[in-house]
Parts: sequence; structure tokens; C-alpha cells
Amino acid sequence: MTRKVSVVAATVISLACGTNYIYSAWAPQFASRLDLSATQSNLIGVAGNLGMYASGIPVGLLVDAKGPKPGVLGGSVMLGIGYFALYWAYNGGPESVAMPWLCLASFLTGAGGCAAFAGSIKTSALNWPSHRGTATAFPLAAFGLSAFFFSSISTVAFPNNTSSFLLMLAIGTFCMIFLSAFFLIVVPHSQSYSRISSDDLRRQPHSNPLHRRKSSESRRLPAEPGMPSTNIKNSSPHPPSIHKDTSYPHEIPNVDTDETSSLMSKSTVSLHDEVEDCGAKVGKAAHDQHRLDIRGLALLPRPEFWQLFALLGLLTGIGLMTINNIGNDAQALWSRHDPKSSPDWIQRRQLMHVSILSVMSFVGRLLRIGSDLIVKKLHMSRFWCLFISSCAFCAAQLCGARIENPNLLIYISGSTGLAYGFLFGVYPSLIAETFGVHGLSQNWGCMTLAPVISGNIFNLIYGTIYDHHSSIKDGHRDCGDGLGCYSTAYWITFGASVAGLALSLWSIWRDHMLQAEIRQKELREES
Repeated sequence: MTRKVSVVAATVISLACGTNYIYSAWAPQFASRLDLSATQSNLIGVAGNLGMYASGIPVGLLVDAKGPKPGVLGGSVMLGIGYFALYWAYNGGPESVAMPWLCLASFLTGAGGCAAFAGSIKTSALNWPSHRGTATAFPLAAFGLSAFFFSSISTVAFPNNTSSFLLMLAIGTFCMIFLSAFFLIVVPHSQSYSRISSDDLRRQPHSNPLHRRKSSESRRLPAEPGMPSTNIKNSSPHPPSIHKDTSYPHEIPNVDTDETSSLMSKSTVSLHDEVEDCGAKVGKAAHDQHRLDIRGLALLPRPEFWQLFALLGLLTGIGLMTINNIGNDAQALWSRHDPKSSPDWIQRRQLMHVSILSVMSFVGRLLRIGSDLIVKKLHMSRFWCLFISSCAFCAAQLCGARIENPNLLIYISGSTGLAYGFLFGVYPSLIAETFGVHGLSQNWGCMTLAPVISGNIFNLIYGTIYDHHSSIKDGHRDCGDGLGCYSTAYWITFGASVAGLALSLWSIWRDHMLQAEIRQKELREES
């Protein structure tokens, strides 16, 4: 029962963590109220993205070392402070708060969401080692639905009231996370292995020295607070020898992770039924353990890290530009398409597109299940999922550069949300397969530095282009060029998405070559 309650608590926490993606629902009104340019508005949005992604490394270290709860509680405080500061600035009006403080408040909302989300996912993964797919699916999906959840409440309870909306975000995110944290409990798991003595080994007709129970019966051994170990590591660099009247357990980390390895991976694979050389097999297992525990600075010299880093940076940067600016897109197109449109009508359109982005992101995260079908049933590379995501991003950028009718903006928000959710649903599995699960929180934190770079670049490009086409009327900045306000930015991101498409195809080819090389090596070892 405790584990089930923890999953519910983790889901509620995650529902309050994805509020950065609702930024474009209130950003245009916030900028208008404080007389901010599009570039300044994008800087505030970029600061939120910076908090969400750049804090991944310290948050990963905290959660791995101290467990989930400190990160969750700290995240609730940061979210409450950040949104309340933005609420106070909105009510204060122009020049009531300096830009650096606005950016800091936005940064806190992103960092708080990152910390609380990491803790919620880690708890779900640790509590359900045999059902991680189901256990982590709920908080992952809730994170994607966060923007839809809060925008729906705003539409019903606070229509066209940005001040109340910001106050709701401050109180709602803090209370949901802080109260749920007390129900977030990691349930320890005990070990269950068959112990084989050397006398038993000698009685085996085919000298099969290592036996253990089925993987579904195996349990994990604790390695560090908040992070279970999936193997028993030998401190010696040499394979352990087998002495008379001694026995030992052993298990090998699973390289073939399933989609549940979004944040944790299955721990074991079956040993071969017959092993001709015990020492050689244990030596190979020790090598596999080392290879599947790559973290921190050890990532930097590896080409696989930079390959995945570049792909994630390109594609997430493209998505973040639309996520942060779909409100500006709607405002520009409606002002040109129907100049009589009221601000209230335009804000409702903005909330609608934020909801579409959120729901489609949720759908994309659920579709990550299809990556298992690609890998295990079709025996294809998981990088094909990145190719699919790249195609969706290409389509979204073409729509953004060409659509002039605001009623068709749904194609931009829908395809962007789908591509972005699918990308983030699949990517942690690629990280787990490539570098192992033991330091996954840290490695994912390193990887999420990529959106900080690309997101800054593309958002600032959009803001600069939008400001270039804008003019100040009655003390407010406005752009009446419709599609011309931002179309150049979408042509730039279309070029970036084509580059991502090419890089994903190269990654598929490279993965195919590496797998072929591994198979050849295994055949040589067997012979």
C-alpha cells in the first residue's frame, strides 16, 4: 500500500512540475503590463528553461546522494517563491522589478520543477523494480499534462486574469508538492539469490559454475542513498577467483533496457546456460559492469556523449522556441487576421494552444512505448525514434514559417508538442543503454545542459526578429505584420531541424556499425 500511495504522490508532484511550459499563456500579457520587449520576454522564458535544465547536474547529485525527499521539498519552496515574485512584479507594473530579478524568479520556477520532478520519478523507479514502466508512466505523463491542468483551471476560475493566474501557480505548485512530499516514501528491497558452493560446482556435469534465480525473482542491493545498485562490484580490477567451500552471488547489468528505463533500468540479464571457462565469464562480467557505469567527467572523451548531446540540443531548442512563443504567434496572427479581436479573445486562444502543446506532449511521452517495439520486435535501433521526432519537428517548422491563418496554428502547437514529448520520453532510455543506470541521474543532468545552449539561441533569435518588426503604440509594443513578425525565426529552426534529421540518420548508421562489431567480437570469443 505504501508503494501505491507513493506513486500517487509522485504523480501529483509531477503535475505541478511542468509549469514552465505554460509560460507562453501569460508571457504576452506580462510583457505588455511591464512594457517589456519580445527579447526581454524571451530572456525571462530562457531563465526558466535554464533553471529546468542547467540544474539537472546538482539535482542529480543531490537525489543520488540524499534520496528523493530533499529535492522535492526544496523544489516546492523554489516554485512558490519564484511564482510569487512574478505575481508581485506583475501587480507592481512597469519598472517595479528590475530585469535581473525577474529572470531570477523565472529561474527558480525552472529549478524547483526540476528538483521536485527528479525526486518523484526516482521514488517511483525505486519502489517498483519489476514494474517500472507502469510506475514511472504516471508521473512522466503528469509532467506533460501540467500545462494543460493549470491552463484549464485558469480558463474556468480566472478567465483573462493574469494576476490571479500567477498567484494560483505560486500557491498551487507549492501546496501540491510540499504536501505530497510527506507521502513519498522509498520502500527498501531485500536480496534473494541462490548461493552455490564449490562442492556443488564440482558436481555439475557440464561445469556450469554460476546459477541464479530468474531475473523476476532477483532483488537489488543498496549502493548509495536513493540509488539501488544492480550488481556487486569487486574492488579488484581482476576477476575474482573461486576458492574451496566459498560461494558468491553475481549478476550482470542489463544492456537491453526497456522503455521503463526512462529513469532506471532493469538490472539483470540471464547467464548462459553453459559456461566453459568460469574465470573468463566473470572477467567479462566485470568488464561489462565497468562499461555500464560511466558518469561525470568520464563522459567527456566519449563520442557517444557528444553525439547524443548535439541531437538533444538541436531538437529541444527548436521545441522550446515554439513552447515559449506560441502566445506571441497567436497574438501576431490574430492582430493581423482580425484587428477587432479583443485581448480577452486572444488570451483564450493562447491558453488553448498551451493546452494543445501539453496534451500532445503527454501523447508523445506515452508513444515512447513504441520504441520497445522498434528495438525488441523489429530489431531496429532506438535512434529511429529520434528520426521520427526530427521529422515531426521539420513539419512543425514548415507550418510555423508558412501558416498565416491563426485558426491553423493548431498544426504548429500539436506537432511541436508531439515531437517534444516523444523526444523526452525516449531519450533517457538511450542514455541508460549507452552509459548505464548507476549514474543516470547525473548523466541525464549533464545531457540536459544541451537545451540551455540551443534554447537560449533560438529564443533570442525569435525575440530579436519579433522586435525588429514591432513598433510602440500608446506606450505598448505591438507587431501588426502577422506572419512577417516571426517567420524568419521558423526558417532558421527549419534548417536546424534538417540538421537534426541528418544527425539522427548518421546515429542510426553508427549504431548499426557498432552492434555489428559487437556481434563479431562475441562470435570470435565463442570460437
